[in-house]
Amino acid sequence: MKHFIALVHKDSDSAYGVTFPDLPDVFSAADVEEDLTANAVEAIRLWAEDQPMPVPSSHDIVMQRADVREELASGAFLMRVPFIEDDTRIVRANVTFEKGMLDAIDTAARERGLTRSAFLASCARKEIEAA
Repeated sequence: MKHFIALVHKDSDSAYGVTFPDLPDVFSAADVEEDLTANAVEAIRLWAEDQPMPVPSSHDIVMQRADVREELASGAFLMRVPFIEDDTRIVRANVTFEKGMLDAIDTAARERGLTRSAFLASCARKEIEAA
């Protein structure tokens, strides 16, 4: 899994704005701080549908950029945004659950019209991207 460094801007009279030093065409916004990561993940995912993904720069490399240091000096802050690349390969994995948990997973998956695997993958993606 990749993580991209995002630069978050916030003026007193505006929403949060998110830009990515490694992805100059990608922008996201959020009205509240709690939505920053989810919105940023979605912006990267949409952009990645049509573009090859670069290798993310490390924090140290991003911090060497004069434009980033200027933004930070003006009140912006950095955050790491996870990106799980879509891969069409399907692989089998053997996992073990307590019986009651497996029953709950199967019930929740059925209620949503999903297979157990699709439900677990969806839950895992949400948890990883929310971190």
